[in-house]
Parts: sequence; structure tokens; C-alpha cells
Amino acid sequence: MNLATADLYDAHEGKVQVGEPCLRDYGGNSRFYGEVRTLKVFEDNSLVRRNLEQPGLGRVLVVDGGGSTRCALLGDLLGVLAVDNGWSGIILNGCVRDSKALACLPLGVKALATNPRKSVKKGQGQEGVEVEFAALNFRPGQWVYCDEDGILLSSTRLH
Repeated sequence: MNLATADLYDAHEGKVQVGEPCLRDYGGNSRFYGEVRTLKVFEDNSLVRRNLEQPGLGRVLVVDGGGSTRCALLGDLLGVLAVDNGWSGIILNGCVRDSKALACLPLGVKALATNPRKSVKKGQGQEGVEVEFAALNFRPGQWVYCDEDGILLSSTRLH
């Protein structure tokens, strides 16, 4: 993505939501964008895996993990799966692990923090629902744009 979020904001002021600066970059691509696909889970990454096993088609998986920092919802194995299946990025209201390996992948990853503890695998959560975190209301089909400066969310494609 050649367009910076600052430039996109200037060009579309009043038509985009701007996220609070509470998420850090962990992937190898700090600049990424795509159509939003949403999940709502809590300390269970089963649905994260199930979605990343599907063709990403350049989309961004937005995961509301309830803000839990007690375990990771994404690690290097799921990161490789995301790359292999064509996902542009992952935005997590939760933690990652294997951060050094994630930083080497051509994938955008924004998350709260790191935690070496893995999540449970019970298959619980919701897919395709509206989720809210970082002062953003994510809905499937919206477009999200990320870079070193932050996150923009739009109801339409901006480029």
C-alpha cells in the first residue's frame, strides 16, 4: 500500500473512523489494507484458525478477543497460514505470541501485546458480527487501512 493513513484521512476527512492508538505492529508489513471480516472470541482461537484456513482474498481479519491479555490468539503457525491463504492482515483486540517470527512474515498484524501462553481450543465465538474496540465499530464488508500511524475504517473502498 503506497497510500499513508494520514493522506487517506486528509482526502476523506469526515468519511472515515480513526482508531485510538492502542494497538502495536507485530507483522512484517506495517502497511496493509483490505475488506473486513470479523470474529468475536474470548481466549479461544479456534475460529481464528478456521477463518485463516479459508481463502483470504486480500481481506483483513478483525478479531475482538475481549481485550484479554491472559493468552495469545495468534502465533507464527497461524501467521504462516494467513500468508499462505492470501490474507492481508489481522487486527486483534488481544495478544500474539511468536512475535519475532511474525515480524518476518509478509503480513500485517496489529495487537495489544504479546503473551507466550496459548489459547484454549473449544470452538467458541461468533463470526460475521459487529465488533467494537480501539474506538472503532468494525462490520463485515467495511474497508480498513493500517500503517505506522494507525488505523482508518471506511464503509467504502478508498483507493
